[in-house]
Amino acid sequence: MSTETTTKTTTVPTGDDSPRTRNLRVLTAAGGVVTAASTFLAWAYSPDFPGNLTVYGYPGGLQVLTLVAGLLVALFAMAALGVRGLRWLVPSGSTKALRLLALGGLTTTGFTAIAISVELGGLINLEPGGWIAALASAAPVVTAFLLPDDTRIAPPAKELPSWAELLVVVAAFGLALFVFTYGIDTEYAELFTGYLFTAGFAATALFKAGIIARLSQITAKNRSITLIAAFVAAALFPITQTNDQYTLVAVNILVFATVALGLNVVVGLAGLLDLGYVAFLGVGAYTAAIVSGSTASVLDIQFPFWAAVLAGALASLIFGVVIGAPTLRLRGDYLAIVTLGFGEIFRIAMGNLDGDSGPRITNGPNGIPNIPDLTILGFDFGEDHVLFGQEIGGFANYYFLMLLVTALVVLVFSRAGNSRIGRAWVAIREDETAATAMGINGFKVKLIAFALGATLAGVAGTVQAHVQYTVVPEQYVFAGPVPPSSAFLLAAVILGGMGTITGPLLGASLLYLIPAKLQFLSDYQLLFFGIALILLMRFRPEGLIADRRKQLEFHETGQLDVPEQRLPPGAVGVTKAEA
Repeated sequence: MSTETTTKTTTVPTGDDSPRTRNLRVLTAAGGVVTAASTFLAWAYSPDFPGNLTVYGYPGGLQVLTLVAGLLVALFAMAALGVRGLRWLVPSGSTKALRLLALGGLTTTGFTAIAISVELGGLINLEPGGWIAALASAAPVVTAFLLPDDTRIAPPAKELPSWAELLVVVAAFGLALFVFTYGIDTEYAELFTGYLFTAGFAATALFKAGIIARLSQITAKNRSITLIAAFVAAALFPITQTNDQYTLVAVNILVFATVALGLNVVVGLAGLLDLGYVAFLGVGAYTAAIVSGSTASVLDIQFPFWAAVLAGALASLIFGVVIGAPTLRLRGDYLAIVTLGFGEIFRIAMGNLDGDSGPRITNGPNGIPNIPDLTILGFDFGEDHVLFGQEIGGFANYYFLMLLVTALVVLVFSRAGNSRIGRAWVAIREDETAATAMGINGFKVKLIAFALGATLAGVAGTVQAHVQYTVVPEQYVFAGPVPPSSAFLLAAVILGGMGTITGPLLGASLLYLIPAKLQFLSDYQLLFFGIALILLMRFRPEGLIADRRKQLEFHETGQLDVPEQRLPPGAVGVTKAEA
């Protein structure tokens, strides 16, 4: 009696090259080309719509974003067709990327058509070019969703020369600087909304196509060059600006991002839910305001900047230890409630130290105004200076200073996270009971995380006080209409990705930039904010940029599956299913 064993083999899809699939890809590419061409037509009947979309011959305003989306659809469709020189665009497959890019073009174009109709008073204000653009952008969506899924494991990348990898890194950060500068320089809300649609869908498409993974391999291999390129790209931002309007926004983004990264030590690494973290930012800011020579300060002293930074960091450190020592023996919701109470106590106390309800230290609700500009080694941060032949304003000086502070916080976070104490934080976060059983002093480890996070927030607060020239209690609330607040800081960490460096930086940038650019949504800000968090928790609970541990925790990867093997003919064995 012979025993016949059947086995099942797992194959990696390599793509469908049937005539139907090729025809659909050709149609998708053609739809992208027509979408791009439609931007050279007039879309609006009246020039009253922002950007003046009544011009023939060249795109303007929101048409530029549709042009970019259409060209990306055409490029990725041609890459899927195997056009020489474009195959590197889709190492992990093209279908999902094409669907996302097509949706991005349709969303941006559709939003523009709706905005024209609403602001100008009806669809009659749409020129034939607007209708052509809407239909042309819808065509690639239909054809892309008819394509079979060709998702595959990306083959090993071809080894590049060192000079080529250097060029790739420089080009990537140059493109990132251009995209960020374009977004922050948008002059009206409609253009920024379209920018968010286009950039969001395009970034997700690059992830799905495998381009970001390939780029991550190159940057990991050239870590030193990557860090230098990132710092240089960030430092070049003020040079791209003609005034201080958006440079001030960038400075506040850096402050918000730096504080979020400090909170990431507490929440992301140690797993401590701190709902009053913004109070440590306030401690550093108030300390700097008191000792920096403000006319409203009760102390008639003016420390040099380095001494004010040390004073703000030390004050926040002391508050972190004083608050953490009695409360960090609590866990979970109890710790969250206590830290929330500390944040509110700080705000109320700063409002009462006005000389009537308490000692005169902070001038109560009036705060401490008239904080003088920084002067370091004779360099006045409040004056305009010439850099590379271009005059830059005072906020650009603070931008460079805050960039150095952010780099310092990133260095501290990376060193601490990879150290012995950082591994202890992760162990406490995953299972405090098991970590304690392995000999880790849970209370001591958590107190160090709490104190370090408070210190980093205090350093950022000293710069914030000089940037804003005044410090008032209303700036440090749990949830307010304008970041930073404890709720928005926590959301920035969760949105970006807990335990990572780039995650909170990206999350903080988005959460600060979006309310600053879309001020017409101020009455509905918390509503859209809540909807965004719900969608994030549903579709990407690990955050926009997640570490490998979170990806394994929230997604089924199949890494623990027993690998299936093909048995030779006539061999007797046990299949995976039988096992």
